[in-house]
Amino acid sequence: MSINPPVLTAENPADGPAIDALIDRAFGPGRYAKAAERLREGRDPVRELSVVARFGDAIIGCARLYAIMIGSTPALLLGPFAVEHAERGNGLGAALIRHACAAAQGAGHGLVLLVGDEAFFAPLGFAGALARRVMLPGPVDQRRVLVRALKAGAADDLSGSVRAVSAQIADNA
Repeated sequence: MSINPPVLTAENPADGPAIDALIDRAFGPGRYAKAAERLREGRDPVRELSVVARFGDAIIGCARLYAIMIGSTPALLLGPFAVEHAERGNGLGAALIRHACAAAQGAGHGLVLLVGDEAFFAPLGFAGALARRVMLPGPVDQRRVLVRALKAGAADDLSGSVRAVSAQIADNA
């Protein structure tokens, strides 16, 4: 990473093509087979909470959030998040996730769910124990389903199937 750090800002609609290209470079076509992708298909992220890392005019990282419900509990799905290969290993991915979670918390959201490696995400506040009774659509390794509570008690008794909802429903829940 250069001496000047990237600037983290909310995603805007014009960022879409650059973010899609970054995600394609980071994950390739295999990402379309993932269970979490079923929750994102054909939907826009909650842009005011999703974050991009800009270095000059280039987008070098992103963390997207999508509105979901876990049973009857409103939540946000984190992902995908991606960082340009040359910028990895410098904490940018963690900074993007912290920024997105802070934006979600500031907007009054109570939970963020993701599918990932608990060893990586635990220092960012995510835990598998909170997601034991959460069921994603399609096959998924349940040990990789993680939740971060943004409000005290938000994950108490959390259970149910995860489904996509419109951002307006999540905002009003």
